[in-house]
Amino acid sequence: MSDLNCGSGGGATTYPQLRIASVFVILIGSMSGALFPVLAKRSSWLHVPKAVFDFAKYFGSGVIIATAFIHLLSPAISELSSPCLSPAWLVYPYPLALALLSVFSIFIVELVAFRWGTAKLAALGVRHDAHGHGLGAHAAHGPEGGMPNEDSNSEKTKEDLESAHDHEQLGFAATGQIIGVFILEFGVLLHSMLIGLTLAVDPNFITLFVVIIFHQTFEGLGVGTRLAHLQLPPKYNYIAICGALLYGITTPLGIAVGLGVQSTYNPNSTTASIVSGVLDSLSAGILLYTGLVELLAHEFIFNKEMINGSNKKVAYALSCMLFGCGIMALLGRWA
Repeated sequence: MSDLNCGSGGGATTYPQLRIASVFVILIGSMSGALFPVLAKRSSWLHVPKAVFDFAKYFGSGVIIATAFIHLLSPAISELSSPCLSPAWLVYPYPLALALLSVFSIFIVELVAFRWGTAKLAALGVRHDAHGHGLGAHAAHGPEGGMPNEDSNSEKTKEDLESAHDHEQLGFAATGQIIGVFILEFGVLLHSMLIGLTLAVDPNFITLFVVIIFHQTFEGLGVGTRLAHLQLPPKYNYIAICGALLYGITTPLGIAVGLGVQSTYNPNSTTASIVSGVLDSLSAGILLYTGLVELLAHEFIFNKEMINGSNKKVAYALSCMLFGCGIMALLGRWA
C-alpha cells in the first residue's frame, strides 16, 4: 500500500511518439467502422450486398451488449472499489445501482416520448404500434421488416389526407429513431472518451493500444450500422453522417486530452476513479437497455422477418450476434 498513489501525479510517459501516433491510428479505425455502413447505404457508387449489412447489424448488436457488461460494468465495479476511495463506497454496490438508475431513466424518457408521439398520431387518425411493428409508414426503432398496413376499415382516408398523415407519421417515426440512436451513441461516446484518456497515460500502452484499435473499429461498426439503417426523410440524412463522425473523433479527442494533461492526470487517483466509475456505470445502463430492448427484442422477438423467417435465417442472425458478443468479450481479457 506504500506505493499507492491516490493523488494527482502524472501517468506513464513511455512510447511518447507511439502515443501521439495512436491519435491518428484510432481515428482511422473508429471512423472507418462508423462511416463505412452509413456511406455504403446512402451512396450509389458503393454497392454493398444486403447480406453484408445484415451481418454487420447483428454482429454490432452483440458487440454493444458485450461492451456494456465487460468493458463498462466490470471496470466500473473495479474503479468504485479502489483502495483510494473512502470505505463508504464499499458499503453498497454503487456501480450496479447507478447502472440500474440509468436503465430506468432511459426507459422512462423513451416511454414518455413514445406515449406523446402515439397520442399525437392518434389525434391525426393514424394507427401506430408503440413497438414500431409496421402499422405505420416506418418502424419507430428502425427497419424491422414491417410494411405499411392498409386498413380496410379506414375508407375515410382520401389521397391528400393520407399523404398528410404519412408525412406527419414519418416525422414522428424519424424523431423516435433519432432518440433511440442518440441514446445509444451517448452511452458509447462517454465510454470512448474515457478509453482515450486511459490509453494516453496507461503504463501497459502497447497491449491496450492494439486491443482498442479492434475495440473501437468493432464498436464503430455496431453504431454505424444502426445509423445506416435509420429511415429518415432526405432532409435528415446528415444526422447519420454526423453521428458517425462524432463517434470517430471521440476516442482520438480523449487521447489528445490525456496527452495534454499527462504530467498531472493520474487515472488511479481518487477523483479519476470516482468520475470514471460513475460514468462507466451510467454508460453501462444505457448500453444494456439499448442492447437488450432496442436491439435484441426489436430485431428478434418483435421483428416480422424473424417471426416468419426460416430457422436457417434466425440461426444465422443469432450466430452473427453471438460472434460479435464473443469477440468483444474476448477483448476484455486485455482491456
